[in-house]
Amino acid sequence: MSSVDASREGAVASAPVEPGEFKLEVVVLPVADVDRAKRFYEGLGWRLDADLVVNDGYRVVQLTPPGSGCSIIFGDGVTSAPPGSCEGLQLSVYDIDEARADLIERGADVSEPFHDATGIFHHAGREARLSGPAPEHADYGSFAAFSDPDGNGWLLQEIKARLPGR
Repeated sequence: MSSVDASREGAVASAPVEPGEFKLEVVVLPVADVDRAKRFYEGLGWRLDADLVVNDGYRVVQLTPPGSGCSIIFGDGVTSAPPGSCEGLQLSVYDIDEARADLIERGADVSEPFHDATGIFHHAGREARLSGPAPEHADYGSFAAFSDPDGNGWLLQEIKARLPGR
């Protein structure tokens, strides 16, 4: 069952890596059931880039969120980390309410929007979470959380205007 999506429909072209640059390309997720994880992420609308069975005990699945320059990889023999041990994986979105509604429609269990009591990023776990988006939907301040079937934790963060230099 080896496949690579040759069409790359919806793929976002990115500039080549230039000297001195360090581009985040892939995040490895530890999962218990590769096919269940693949169904989950494809169900979210993420593009399947590859599903390669190299040999018995070694399978690599790569998917990319819409518009992202970074992909996720999971599979058999890919990581020794315990399934579900990733947390704080962050997806930047333009409209947190719209993104949240889309993910819920696709079957994800997404939290209500929240912001941190400090107004800066967010604390680990649920500490200092205040209900609702950041006041006036301040950029970088509104979050919503969801997990994959293994418990790897994702955050949506609303950003309409990036900070200078981003």
